[in-house]
Amino acid sequence: MAAVAQCVRGALRSRYPLLSLSLRTSPRLLCVATQQKNNGQNLEEDQSQSQNEQKAEPSSAEKMLAEEKAKLEEQLKEVNDKYKRALADAENVRQRSQKLVEEAKLYGIQSFCKDLLEVADILEKATESVPKEEIKDENPHLKSLYEGLVMTEVQIQKVFKKHGLLRLNPVGAKFDPYEHEALFHAPMEGKEPGTIALVSKIGYKLHGRTLRPALFTSAAST
Repeated sequence: MAAVAQCVRGALRSRYPLLSLSLRTSPRLLCVATQQKNNGQNLEEDQSQSQNEQKAEPSSAEKMLAEEKAKLEEQLKEVNDKYKRALADAENVRQRSQKLVEEAKLYGIQSFCKDLLEVADILEKATESVPKEEIKDENPHLKSLYEGLVMTEVQIQKVFKKHGLLRLNPVGAKFDPYEHEALFHAPMEGKEPGTIALVSKIGYKLHGRTLRPALFTSAAST
C-alpha cells in the first residue's frame, strides 16, 4: 500500500503540485480514495455479472416460448385440416343427397310408368287389329270405336311425354344393347346385316334412361 501511495504521489506531484501537497499532509485520504475506487470496480463487475445472468435467463425463456409456439401452430394446423376435411365431407354428403332427391323426383314414377306401358301396348294392338277397310260410314259403331281408341292412344302418349317417357321405335337403326333387345335374326332382302328390321314391341325411355328395351328382329346375312 505504501508503494502505491508513493507512485500516486509522484504522478500527481508532476501534474498537480497543489494536490500533491495536500496528499502529503493527508495520506489517509489517499487510502480512502483507492479503497473507493476498488469498491467501484467490484460493484461494476457485480452489475455486469448480474446483467449477463439476466440476459441468459430471457434466452432460456424465449426458447421455451418458441417451442410452445411451434406446438400451438402445429395443433392449429391439424385443427384447420380436420375442419377442411369435415367441410368437404359435408359438401359431398349434401351433393349426394341432392342427387338422390333429384333422381327420386325423376324416376320415382318408374314402376307406375311400367304398369301404364302395358295399357299403351293394349291400345296399340287394339287399333292395329281393326281392319282399315271396315272403317267407313256404313259401320258407324266400329268407326267411332276406332277413333276413340286412336284418340286415347294419342292422349296417353302426350301424358307420357309430359313426364319424360318417350317411345323407342328403332326400325332401320343399328343395334344398341342399352336400348334394344334382339329376339331373332332372319335374312331379309334389302336390309343390311345387323340392322333392326322388325320391331315386335315398342321400347320406352324415362328421362334418358331406358325403361324398357325395344324388342326386335334383326336382319342377318343371306
